Amino acid sequence: QRQFVESGGGLVQPGGSLRLSCYASGFTLDYYAVGWFRQAPGKDREGVSCISSSGLGTNYAEPVKGRFAISRDNAKKTVYLQMNSLKSEDTAVYYCAGVPGCRYLDYDPAYDFWGQGTQVTVSS
Repeated sequence: QRQFVESGGGLVQPGGSLRLSCYASGFTLDYYAVGWFRQAPGKDREGVSCISSSGLGTNYAEPVKGRFAISRDNAKKTVYLQMNSLKSEDTAVYYCAGVPGCRYLDYDPAYDFWGQGTQVTVSS
């Protein structure tokens, strides 16, 4: 089955850091732009960050700019999301998906290869 597999979530204190991983299971990552999305309890899923297929283009949602960094290693079929200076409002389930491009960070359930997500909880 072709899908992304997210990992790296956990419980962290405010101000802490986590690195999420998004592994492309069953397909070649090279040709896909990849977006990270998150969904907090009772809220809609929202775009967080995106990286182009080459890795040269990135985009970030305003709430995470300057704190999160997206990167990719096509040889390892993995996209990463380094999250620093975490806040309680970053608490959510984080997902990744193949997206048509990184100009916008809109959520669309039709995007490719949605994974099961990884829980990030920021709490003291």
